[in-house]
Amino acid sequence: MVGLSVGEKHFIKGGIAQDLRCDGRKRLHYRPISVETGVIPQANGSARIRLGATDVIASVKAELGRPSPLQPGKGKVAIFVECSPTAAPMFEGRGGEELSSELSEALQRCLLGGKSGTGAGIDLSSLMIVEGKICWDLYIDCLVISSDGNILDALAAAIKAALTNTAIPKVIASNANADDQQVDVDISDEEFSQFDTSGIPVIVTLTKVGKHYIVDATPEEESQMSSAVSVSVNRDGQICGLIKRGATGLDPSVILDMISVAKHVSQQLITVLDSEICSAESVEEEM
Repeated sequence: MVGLSVGEKHFIKGGIAQDLRCDGRKRLHYRPISVETGVIPQANGSARIRLGATDVIASVKAELGRPSPLQPGKGKVAIFVECSPTAAPMFEGRGGEELSSELSEALQRCLLGGKSGTGAGIDLSSLMIVEGKICWDLYIDCLVISSDGNILDALAAAIKAALTNTAIPKVIASNANADDQQVDVDISDEEFSQFDTSGIPVIVTLTKVGKHYIVDATPEEESQMSSAVSVSVNRDGQICGLIKRGATGLDPSVILDMISVAKHVSQQLITVLDSEICSAESVEEEM
């Protein structure tokens, strides 16, 4: 937890009330975002996001697997988060494990639509090779290197960038129509397809401090929150997931207003993120 004096708390809340935060931003402005792609050569795709001093990495590993009997026409995606003990004092010991689990679950729900897959931002059917028999399994591993607030939004941005950077080998399957025979696959070493990230949402977390809410909260601002709502929104403005944190309840009308604000802010975030990812990919190609 961030230890603040009474004066510092009043200063933070007063600034937010006047739409002028401690670092000079307005309530709905993000800190500068920087993106690097291809940071882990062994992965099928990877990216590093810096948001203020929050620093996270996401890597994607594609492996052949069998689809779930409940969803025979879809591949599978699993998201894991690890919080480095050096990122923040609260990450040491069980605090880091609990936060890692909480973040993994939140990302899974916001990007994959929960256990049912309803509202998934990632098209799992695009991972299918032979229906009911063989598919791609994507393992997305995230690492929080440094924490300076708003970790969830940064992780979602890193996953989106890493998936944009992901190249999946082309596969030719034989014996695909045989009922009992094992499917033979030939994995290309030269031909790859890029993962379609057009529908992958970003996450916008609105943190309520006093009567107002802000985006991209710093640790000091997060320490003064009454509640927070994280909304995942795709390029078309569709809501893919929603998570509320904090002990204070919210009136339904406030939640609806926060969702509306998150949808507006998300389009600005997607534009900035797309531009940064494109620049990062260009730099990677030149290297």
